[in-house]
Amino acid sequence: MAAIYLSAAHKSSGKTTLTLGLCRALHTRGVRVQAFKKGPDYIDPIWHARASGRPSYNLDFHMMPEADIRALYGRHARAADVAVIEGNKGLYDGVDLEGGNSNAALAKLLGVPVVLVLDCVGMTRGIAPLLLGYQAFDPAVDIVGVILNKVGGPRHEEKLRAVVARYTDLPVLGAVRQDAAMRITERHLGLIPGNEAEQADARIDTIAAAVAAQVDLDALLALAGSARPEPADLRQPPMPDCGGLRLGYALDRAFGFYYQDDLDELRARGVELVPLDMLRDQALPQLDGLLLGGGFPEMFMDELAANAALRAAVRAAIEQGLPVYAECGGLMYLARSLVWGDRVAPMVGVIPGDAVMGARPVGRGYALLEPTEDASAQPLPAHEFHYSHLENLGPGLRYAYRVRRGHGVDGRNDGIVYRNLLASYCHRRGCGDDGWIDPFLARMRAWREQRPPVATRLAA
Repeated sequence: MAAIYLSAAHKSSGKTTLTLGLCRALHTRGVRVQAFKKGPDYIDPIWHARASGRPSYNLDFHMMPEADIRALYGRHARAADVAVIEGNKGLYDGVDLEGGNSNAALAKLLGVPVVLVLDCVGMTRGIAPLLLGYQAFDPAVDIVGVILNKVGGPRHEEKLRAVVARYTDLPVLGAVRQDAAMRITERHLGLIPGNEAEQADARIDTIAAAVAAQVDLDALLALAGSARPEPADLRQPPMPDCGGLRLGYALDRAFGFYYQDDLDELRARGVELVPLDMLRDQALPQLDGLLLGGGFPEMFMDELAANAALRAAVRAAIEQGLPVYAECGGLMYLARSLVWGDRVAPMVGVIPGDAVMGARPVGRGYALLEPTEDASAQPLPAHEFHYSHLENLGPGLRYAYRVRRGHGVDGRNDGIVYRNLLASYCHRRGCGDDGWIDPFLARMRAWREQRPPVATRLAA
């Protein structure tokens, strides 16, 4: 399985831009590209999928056992001509002091060669000790080349190439000039999601043209052929048949943060996924469950508020017992109101509190959650990244989790439980032994057996 791992010395080096350009440039050539993202990020994979024409998958040590990482990677990489893994932060960065959850560790686990994307702003000769240090720090990491990024001009490029040739044995696979046309607008959670950017494909094409002109794609593909994946069990375990269950999920400009392997597993179990536009749909169809993922509801708070018919339908369905699983942006949508500065918009109102946007992150990074109903259970891995918090919460709320690490709703608890609703700030993986899919499908089956004949088809 040919593969390449794009990493860097530090974050904001341009990995995502280079990954998008590379995926689209190869896809345009007719190469089947399978993209992956290291870490829990939802946004970059949305862009990956647009660029490559194939869904992108997350690989995360905190959220996934190593066996699951290898199996997921192997199943999808073998169906493509080349796999492109985009790292997060720097090659050796991670929360583990020993580097056990770093990009380097993932590259070694999967047997994938690394190409370093170097931010060359203000640098010439100084890139030599940087490259030599990265090679020497862990010789087991197969660093096979470098892409010089944010290069100032022809003279700057000439000096950089001369330095790399003089002091290292690494090939320069490309030198990409600074160009405002390649920039993708950023906001507080990172890149604007691809499902929101109106000109996303045009921007990706612009980036791809620049990458194709300034990166040696043939040399990079040749190096990708040196990948040596360790043998892994790629068989998927038998899954219970849930045929006939209908799960609605919010998928529009405001919501869209889902892990692709979770959606794959739901479909593999026979669950019918019904996309819902929370901005435009006026009623809920007949459903056995509702999934409200993360996103940027604050950017569309007026449109969400204007769709009073759907907000009323969601609230009525929850009151009648429809199983609902909501995370972060979904939780905000279910609150009494959404507040951002001097703007206030009514939301669904089933959670007795107001979601208030702040200027800085409230919860950020990996989290661990202890189930409140089972003190002996292992903590559940999760992650969070939210600028909002809940204010004016009503008394007597039930919580599904105690927060061992992270912030959640109030620094101590997360996972608001009301009837058949579970709404949390923290995101969890759905697949696997600790995932949310199994218990949620169980609630959906129980609901289907006892629901009223027309419980969720509600008039405006």
